[in-house]
Amino acid sequence: MADKTLLSYGPNSKRKYSAFWILLLLASVIAGAGVVQDSTATVIGAMIVAPLMTPILGTAFAFVLADRYRMFRSALVVLGGSALVIGVGFLFGLLDVLNADVVGNSQVSSRINPDLLNLIAALATGLVGAFALCRSDIADTLPGVAIAISLVPPLVVVGLTWQDGFHDDARGALLLFLTNLTAMIFTATMVLLFYGVRDTAKEAKLKVGKLTGKSLAVVVGAVIVIAVPLAIGSAQVFVSSYVQYSAAPTVNKWAAAEGWTITEYSTSDGVLSVTALGAPPQPGVESLRTALDDAGFESIDLEVELVVGGTQTIPGNGESPLG
Repeated sequence: MADKTLLSYGPNSKRKYSAFWILLLLASVIAGAGVVQDSTATVIGAMIVAPLMTPILGTAFAFVLADRYRMFRSALVVLGGSALVIGVGFLFGLLDVLNADVVGNSQVSSRINPDLLNLIAALATGLVGAFALCRSDIADTLPGVAIAISLVPPLVVVGLTWQDGFHDDARGALLLFLTNLTAMIFTATMVLLFYGVRDTAKEAKLKVGKLTGKSLAVVVGAVIVIAVPLAIGSAQVFVSSYVQYSAAPTVNKWAAAEGWTITEYSTSDGVLSVTALGAPPQPGVESLRTALDDAGFESIDLEVELVVGGTQTIPGNGESPLG
């Protein structure tokens, strides 16, 4: 296990380090191209190639052994690798080789608003990865874990969105990465302890220090800390969904009374956005504001886009050429 997770372990450590950095760089480029092209298949390919999970598991392994030297070395590799991936994403945004549109890109939008469901999924995925590390009979699940845990794509999104000036989106993508990172270290730590890795390491003559309750409390505390902003995000999503669902009858009734059609309808950050399509004259949006106030949505800001259009039939003059 030490040879699998610790890049600094064994006589071939230089080869492991070189392979790690080369693969991580290539995975970052693949992920960057996949994100700017909004290509799910390309991004999945980057997840499979990316070796960032190795030093993360190595950090957890060294933590369980209370080997501070190897733990910090693995953690530095994770930190350096993360910086490399963010840098590649930043370059993609800087060069803008494909004139990518961040707004509306599903590879970006799916990674900038993490919530508690992301933490639950990350914990479950981390458990699978940790069990696969301890049991050879399920080791073939690791590629699936690499896809599910999604480490490199969020970091690419961090660099890309930060360069493009979408700093809130960058922070959201970074929170998703930290969620996955924390969940993997936590679950790996618990599973390794469950399988008695410390005793196995002693038999293998590996350095094993004293693992205190305070150290374990730090790992548990990290999960709790990361859960706080995720819980806030989940609450915001719930409120937005509730407002969108509850206000829909009022909005549709207003549109029907005015003879217009609602084409787009969404809520975000306390703003109800409505796009309506219809023939002139334009309806008065003040009546919609009043209707929403009467329905109990006084605190919700309203943004209405009126698109004048529709289908018109103009009969021809004269006899039809078809007879």
